[in-house]
Amino acid sequence: MLLQLVLNIFIAVSWMFISNAYDFSAFFGGYLIGLLLIFVLRRSFSHRFYLHNVWAVIKLILIFFRELILSNYAIMKVVVKPKLDVKPGIFAMPTELTKDWEILTLSNLITLTPGTLVVDISDDKKTLYVHAMDIQDVDEAIDSIKNSFEKAIMEVSR
Repeated sequence: MLLQLVLNIFIAVSWMFISNAYDFSAFFGGYLIGLLLIFVLRRSFSHRFYLHNVWAVIKLILIFFRELILSNYAIMKVVVKPKLDVKPGIFAMPTELTKDWEILTLSNLITLTPGTLVVDISDDKKTLYVHAMDIQDVDEAIDSIKNSFEKAIMEVSR
């Protein structure tokens, strides 16, 4: 992926020199030409076309912001209620992620979402121990994390 990006920037800069224009519009035009060339030659690279990964990162960020807003709303409802009706708990969440940066990203996304916190990671890096402020159904919480964050991280990395 990095090779494709560097090659695309190299094509864009080369286009600027060929067209003898050193402004953003010439760079952008060269970037689009490079993008088209890399797309046409994408089968000759070992990795998939790099814009797939860029789109996957954008989707991951949007999923995080959606979860952030929903969890803030849920916590606001708990705080505003006159009677404290929460069921805190710690649950073990198995993960399919294998690389350290993937597990770190998942842990950070879970921790940054209000109401949840990754307490520990097992030694074999297959299980995350998550504390939730209000957990009604453990299986539902695990499925929610797996179908949102973990799935999006796997799209970025694979």
